[in-house]
Amino acid sequence: MAFLSRVMVLKSRAHFSSGAKGARAAGGAVNFEGVRKRKAGQARNRVGLIMFGFVCFYCVIGGRLAYYGMREPETTSSIMPADRLMASRPDILDRNGEVLATDIRTVSLFAEPHKIVDADEVIEKLRLVLPDLDAKQIYNKLSSKSRFQWLRRQLTPKQQSEILALGIPGIGFRPEKRRFYPGGPTAAHIVGYVNIDNRGVAGMERYIDSQGLAELAALGMTSNQPLEPVKLSIDVRVQAILREVLMSNIAKFKAKGAGGVVLDANTGEVLAMASAPDFDPNDPTVGGEEGWLNRMSNGTFEMGSTFKSFTLAMALDSGKVNINDSFDARYPIRIGGFTIKDFHGKGRFLTVPEVFQYSSNIGTAKMADVVGIDGHKAFLQRLGLLSRMRTELPEVAMPSQPREWKKINSITISFGHGVSTTPLQTAVAGAALVNGGRLIEPTFLPRTEAQADATAETVIKPTTSDNMRWLFEWNGVNGSGKNAQVDGFDVGGKTGTADKVINGRYNHDHNFNAFLAAFPIYKPRYVVLTFIDDPRSETDRAVLAGNSAAPMVHDIISRSAAILGVKPRFGQNGSAMLVSY
Repeated sequence: MAFLSRVMVLKSRAHFSSGAKGARAAGGAVNFEGVRKRKAGQARNRVGLIMFGFVCFYCVIGGRLAYYGMREPETTSSIMPADRLMASRPDILDRNGEVLATDIRTVSLFAEPHKIVDADEVIEKLRLVLPDLDAKQIYNKLSSKSRFQWLRRQLTPKQQSEILALGIPGIGFRPEKRRFYPGGPTAAHIVGYVNIDNRGVAGMERYIDSQGLAELAALGMTSNQPLEPVKLSIDVRVQAILREVLMSNIAKFKAKGAGGVVLDANTGEVLAMASAPDFDPNDPTVGGEEGWLNRMSNGTFEMGSTFKSFTLAMALDSGKVNINDSFDARYPIRIGGFTIKDFHGKGRFLTVPEVFQYSSNIGTAKMADVVGIDGHKAFLQRLGLLSRMRTELPEVAMPSQPREWKKINSITISFGHGVSTTPLQTAVAGAALVNGGRLIEPTFLPRTEAQADATAETVIKPTTSDNMRWLFEWNGVNGSGKNAQVDGFDVGGKTGTADKVINGRYNHDHNFNAFLAAFPIYKPRYVVLTFIDDPRSETDRAVLAGNSAAPMVHDIISRSAAILGVKPRFGQNGSAMLVSY
């Protein structure tokens, strides 16, 4: 029984053991299946993620390729972004609508150095069309690590066609705009010019940029759409006449330079202004520095006896001098080691008109002495002759004057030595003497008389202006202004022959000659000022203003008066009024 019991126990244990093993085997099979399914799911997820990643990666690559394929070639130069190369500038017109400056379409040559295989070969081919290429400079550009280099800006259509025919890989063309000046140098110093990127550098081109165009361009807000034209006050017909007169007289007198302006006495509009030598704004580098200087507004000169006009006006306006007064001009004035004498001395007392007619330094100096140093300085300041002139043109120089005004300074300044001003502001001050006494800032933009009146400043009495018109006419008929007379147009004016400073001293054989005029003098509409720098005679002697600057005014008025709408008067007494105090 014990044995049987033991056997049964062993059997039961064995049965239990085998059952347990079966159970464990069954459970293991179930567990393995779950793991397998779980791992298969994870594998599918990993594959899906990898596929998704590849899809995203290739989508990004495809998108970037499409982007680069559609955009313009990127420039890494400092020239200008591609979207601004075709930005427009406004046309510049004269007062009658004649085009002075406009945009034309052109192309520029560029290279992509990373695509260039043989730089020497490229240079050799390009020089067949562009023989003046700088081989060393171009080689450095083609060998650089940049992806973009300008090779030549603003090609002609013929040059573009010939380069295309060469079939050079790695070079191309980009459209842009170029500024074109149909009149060439005719109005160069007024219109100015632009740089290679079509940005204003000088003249009214620079003024236009200063009015907001440059800021818009910097912000990328300009486009190739046409802009509203900018109309100037100048008349290109009168401008051409003025420049031609200047150039012919420079040649005639072998002068160093010349300049002139035609100014509306009642509005301040500049109808014409030129400085010679000048330059062609289509290629400004050809003129050199001599041609770039605008002597009319950016050059300062001692204007000589034209300043006597202001001294006489000052004396009359002060009330301390009467038109009928006389001054002792018999003896030279000696002061501070200097001797002041007359060039055409009469050796007698001179009336005020005679002081003006004979251009007496002695009589003029004594008038200034009557007013006094402070009054003299204040008067010239009131006329704008001692401060920087305000106008649209950027090139405007500051006049020079003594740091401290002494009696000797007041005396020499009274006849045009010791203060240097620009010829344009001299003309503007001259206009105030004859237009009723109103100082009007000059403008290169159209302006009506009403607009001028709103900003004009009264600087002398109307009666003083009446007397100055009479004195100008008197001198035009009887004095140094005879050579400026034009039949029927009643030209009045004053010459100025100033000795030039050579090696620190005044040299009597080298002159700066000017003539300040107005016409018709009985009711002035225009002021004309001309100057010529160091004119020489056929025998190489100095030429006076009456024989150089005054005839220039005659030529300008005789040829342009009809264009300006001034009708001649013959056989009529249109004399200016003489007012006695």
